Amino acid sequence: MWWSLRAKRRRKMSSTHLHSQRPKRTMAQKSMKNPRSRSRFSVKTSENYIERMPPEVILKILSYLDAGSLFCIGFVNKRFQELANNNAMWYRFYAGQQAKKKNPRLIDEVTDGLSVVGIQERPEGYWRKQFFKELAGYNANWKKKLKAIHLYTGLPSQTAQILRSLRVRWAVTLTDGKGRESTSEQTHVHFTDAAVTVSWSAGDWPFIDQLTVLKLHGVVRVPLQCPDEYKPGWKSLLTKVKLNKDVWKLCGSDRLVKLLYTEQGITVGVWQEQREIAFIMVNLHYHQLVERSLLGSCIVQYQPAEHTAAFDDVDPEYGLHGYAAHIELHSTAGSIASGRFSQLFCTKDQISDGHLQLKVISKSNRSQHAPLCGSISLPWRTDALQGQIEGCCMLTLTVFDEAQIPFWCVSAPVAMTTSEQAEVSYDCTGESFFVRYEDAEGKVEIELRWMEDHKQYFMVSLIIFLSISKVNKHFGRDYLPQ
Repeated sequence: MWWSLRAKRRRKMSSTHLHSQRPKRTMAQKSMKNPRSRSRFSVKTSENYIERMPPEVILKILSYLDAGSLFCIGFVNKRFQELANNNAMWYRFYAGQQAKKKNPRLIDEVTDGLSVVGIQERPEGYWRKQFFKELAGYNANWKKKLKAIHLYTGLPSQTAQILRSLRVRWAVTLTDGKGRESTSEQTHVHFTDAAVTVSWSAGDWPFIDQLTVLKLHGVVRVPLQCPDEYKPGWKSLLTKVKLNKDVWKLCGSDRLVKLLYTEQGITVGVWQEQREIAFIMVNLHYHQLVERSLLGSCIVQYQPAEHTAAFDDVDPEYGLHGYAAHIELHSTAGSIASGRFSQLFCTKDQISDGHLQLKVISKSNRSQHAPLCGSISLPWRTDALQGQIEGCCMLTLTVFDEAQIPFWCVSAPVAMTTSEQAEVSYDCTGESFFVRYEDAEGKVEIELRWMEDHKQYFMVSLIIFLSISKVNKHFGRDYLPQ
């Protein structure tokens, strides 16, 4: 019995061994026996029949796509990119967009004129670029609209409207010491009479001590029906600032963040303990803001034509009178104080320390004192937290020359400090505070007085100092400090 079981076990093992050594048939060999299966597997699955089509056929298929789909299909491969840049197809979109603005009944007539001489002679992608500009409103008459001047601010009155209609956004790019870049688009925008405050409340940013370069671009994207990351557009460099630990100045703080600022209105909120960036704010003056946001390139700033006043041989004090100024203290919540002042002048004996002095509000003239609306504070917010820093706000100043052309423009954060000397006044009670700003072209000194009876701040003194070198260069004079 046991012998028969052992023999069966040996026969089973030998048959299993012979079966394992038998060569396996490949898929091709199996298909040789079965003609039906051979026809199924003989086709090369990697072969692309679309690429074998003639270009004329593919262009006919692509002509049924909308502009967004035609633009996105250019990302498939090199051949589709060349076909998607066909001037004839993009000319149809461009002509159709033009006809919509003039007369909707002319759309078919205009778009069917593809035999017009010169369409295909244009460089590759020419009509696509023209269509994108037309669709984004880039070719609109915004330059004509900028000629309308606001009587109060002295600046173009439709700046905010033009920026909104062109869908202009602003993006900030931070670079650390290792050359790594992080780009974020705006999260909040606040327009005032003479400036716009742009805020970024979230981003993958490095520590404040690791920053080496900050770049600010104006961004315009074409409103195509395609994913945002593929939408075409333009970038215009507004400012590029090299950073290190020594360029930052403290403007104010609360229990959560410290507010640091540097040149050109750049403000950064830093968490108190970790030195991580919490938010970024930039204050942009309206003067030539539309041109700077549109007409530059991604690496070169817009360079306006330099304006120099015509030399006047008749006036012996040319460049010392006829000034005007508009000033505004504001925050991201609203305006705190604003005013326009004209017929400002300076005598030669008031030139000192390399500056020309314009006394805008005199402390002795109570009729010039102006009240402030609310308290001086600067609200901030991130994705998770928000707060406000007391004693800080934004200063926007425009000084005009005798021809009422902007001569010096300031848009930057400022801090309110207490007076170092106690002053006795019988007209009002309360503390005195100062708001100061200074750069290479001039400086501003504002004195605020707290009126206890009114529970309100009053601006009791405002003096503007202009650099003599700037005045001499602009007016062609040679004034020297007394």
